[in-house]
Amino acid sequence: MRRMRLTTLALTEAVKAKALALGFERVAVGPAAAIAHARQFEQWLDAGYGEGMDWIEESRAIRLEPGRLLPGVRSAVVVALHYGPREDDPSWDVVSRYARGADYHNVMRPRLHVLRDYLSEAAGADCRASLDTSAVLERDLAAAAGLGWIGKNTNLIAPRAGSYFFIGTVLTTAELAADGPVADHCGTCTACLEACPTGAFPAPWVLDARRCLAYLTIEHRGDIAEEWKPHVSDWLFGCDICQDVCPWNRKTPPAREPALAPAAPLESLEALLALDDTAFRARFRGTAIFRAKRAGLARNAALMLGNRGERAAAPALRRALDDPDEGVRKAAAWALQRLDGAS
Repeated sequence: MRRMRLTTLALTEAVKAKALALGFERVAVGPAAAIAHARQFEQWLDAGYGEGMDWIEESRAIRLEPGRLLPGVRSAVVVALHYGPREDDPSWDVVSRYARGADYHNVMRPRLHVLRDYLSEAAGADCRASLDTSAVLERDLAAAAGLGWIGKNTNLIAPRAGSYFFIGTVLTTAELAADGPVADHCGTCTACLEACPTGAFPAPWVLDARRCLAYLTIEHRGDIAEEWKPHVSDWLFGCDICQDVCPWNRKTPPAREPALAPAAPLESLEALLALDDTAFRARFRGTAIFRAKRAGLARNAALMLGNRGERAAAPALRRALDDPDEGVRKAAAWALQRLDGAS
């Protein structure tokens, strides 16, 4: 038994060292059998807070049982890669920090695959690498491993690291020495809940994605509901408000990964509104912004121009009335009405 334990410890330390050598900045190991917030996750889905993201509902059962994704899974190796803060060109202030450079999936996935293969060979075990595109509740696994705690804004928060980091996971059938979870340090603070401009938190630890600016400007397709259009004024893609106000993000480590930094200033809202599909693909392929698609980005740009009272943008907005996408046309018409009403 003592020999087996030593072997487990040695394997765990070797895997952690490999993760750090690959460029991940933190790593922890935890159990993969139980999902602590399974009940809350089901309640969230049943309440309709994830409406519009059908892929989450469709993979509900798998997310609740990692063993469905990897039979015999015993451990989860969870890694973190920091993405902010960083002194970027001010033109990028309207884009969430995580999305200003290369798509983090393209940055992290190859490294996770190397880590997966290393562990598989070292342990003679089955392993599966996972990012947020897989049917895994990665924040729960990360919290169980001690990478951080789940804050009231539903982000994973870590002492001395805040919440500006990506999470990657390697599930494995190997037995590894688990790190313990860390205590919740949110205390009585409600800064994130109070700062949300759309009131997207009906309760602490509960996010109504249908009201969240990050969801509306990235995942939502077509026209945005009238009540939320006035709020698309400061954020073209995503939203960092609930993280920006978090006290734990006051002294976060800066991003060190060069690929996550923007390569050039961001174009003007009028220029983004005028992009056709070919130009959009050429400009944003390989970046997280590609997720919004051309129509989503143009729609957001139109709403921002209207909310900001950019009268000089009226000709560009009028041209957008002929956009092939209905959501863009409606956003342009709304923006023009906004400009007319402000005159």
